[in-house]
Amino acid sequence: TSVTGVQTCALPIYVAFERGEGPYLFTEDGRRFLDFGSGIAVNSLGHCHPALIQTLSEQSEKLWHCSNLYRIPKQEKLAGILTANSFADSVFFCNSGAEAVEAGLKLVRKFQSHSGHPERFRVITFAGSFHGRTLTTISAAANDAHKAGFGPMVDGFDIVPFGNLEEARAAVTKETAAILVEPIQGEGGIRPAEKAFLADLRKLCDEFGLLLFFDEVQTGIGRTGHLFAHQAADVMPDVIAIAKGLGGGFPVGACLASEKAAAGMTAGTHGSTFGGNPLAMAVACKVLDIILEEALLKKCVELGVELRTRIKQCYQNYPNLVEEVRGAGLMVGIKAIVPAGELVTAFRDHGLLTVPAGDNVVRLLPPLIIDQNHVDEALEMMSSAFKALT
Repeated sequence: TSVTGVQTCALPIYVAFERGEGPYLFTEDGRRFLDFGSGIAVNSLGHCHPALIQTLSEQSEKLWHCSNLYRIPKQEKLAGILTANSFADSVFFCNSGAEAVEAGLKLVRKFQSHSGHPERFRVITFAGSFHGRTLTTISAAANDAHKAGFGPMVDGFDIVPFGNLEEARAAVTKETAAILVEPIQGEGGIRPAEKAFLADLRKLCDEFGLLLFFDEVQTGIGRTGHLFAHQAADVMPDVIAIAKGLGGGFPVGACLASEKAAAGMTAGTHGSTFGGNPLAMAVACKVLDIILEEALLKKCVELGVELRTRIKQCYQNYPNLVEEVRGAGLMVGIKAIVPAGELVTAFRDHGLLTVPAGDNVVRLLPPLIIDQNHVDEALEMMSSAFKALT
């Protein structure tokens, strides 16, 4: 066992977790793991949060589904919370991040057509990005591993180097409708965009009549210490896609847009059978109530700074293992020198669950409800893992 009492034998990928509690997961045979993966940034309030259990239970006894042919009051409530705390004037609810991105891609085309420019349908995206696993969204990112065997790709995307404004400008043509970018690339390896780069993209869109579309599926809902990551850069988008942490573990996604951008999206232009169902809306409302009212965002910033600082101090004793640490808030990337999978396995063997990413990076995406004790525990596990690797 490790110093924390967690059994350190290797955890096979076919392991079954029996239950979760706060930031911990427990296997069927009683092993406990500190979950710094959060279902890939999904369990924003940890596992089995009492308020979410109560909310879901109460709603399940009232109404599960009635379709969007009728008004759904909690859908209106959640839209009100999101618009009151963002740039947006309207919200479309769906079930996942990929659906939210797809809705945004349809919206930008509809905006240009509605504005008298139906020839504008192409979207500029960036190398290293990730926007989902549908055929359209893998075409937008053009990751070779995700594309293999699924060709030909969907036309309509021009991919340029991440962070390169001149390449983005050069890619604008008479057919360009929008620019789609992650404020921090998640799957790509926790690669933050410079604030100046995001600001310059805003100016570029304004200059050419394009929409600025942020994919905040992984960065949104408090993950970086702001409700949305772009708020730290003080850059106003026209469209954003969110999901993951919005439901705290319950499947829900949303596409948010300004009044101008959504002008062409009238009733019937897009839809979702399950999107915005009463169960999802009730849970998402409670998630936002907690995140916005319990000072979690400030704590995410503070604990994120401490976590990154202490990881740097820890790995300095092991110069052949780690190159750097990067990220924002509780979205942390450890750039490895050894294969990232080796670090993920070593951390797991010492009781800490993490997530691999591109650029040979290990992601730490802990629940937003962690406290100082959990940071201390994670660092103890990482230190033991580094020692074991040497």
